Amino acid sequence: MTTSPSPEIQTLLSVLHEQRRHVLGILDGLDADALRQPVLPSGWDCLGLVQHLALDVEQFWFHAVVRGDEDVIESLSNDDDAWQVGPEVPAAEVLDRYRTQTSLADTVINATPVDAPLAWWPHHLFGEPHLHTHRDVLLHVITETACHAGHLDAARELLDGRRWLVLT
Repeated sequence: MTTSPSPEIQTLLSVLHEQRRHVLGILDGLDADALRQPVLPSGWDCLGLVQHLALDVEQFWFHAVVRGDEDVIESLSNDDDAWQVGPEVPAAEVLDRYRTQTSLADTVINATPVDAPLAWWPHHLFGEPHLHTHRDVLLHVITETACHAGHLDAARELLDGRRWLVLT
């Protein structure tokens, strides 16, 4: 018997869905070259940021930390930098990876009680835990996704002048 997620999970997931929609929406209409063009001095590009969100945020926090998926945890030891997307990787593949990882994360989110303790903690990355429950991770991911959506807003405006939401 499956139970439906709590109202709190439903609310938090609704907020996260809006941030994810923003990430993809602000990129809508950019061609592959624009998605790969760095516009800020730090040198990141939109495609690298989306891959970071897919792997370092959605997959890492929900599959490794909340669920304790050993395969994901073991894959953390490789030295790949999610921010770097090789020129041979099609832009559509990165965007699809993000959509796939968000869908897989939703499965974990919906199946995990909001107060559930974390299954695993990356001491080697963050030292002692500063997040303790599924709720904490959800709030962290909402914040990180919103922050990066804002970064994408700035990048898009610099690329072609488009803005996501303007209240005038």
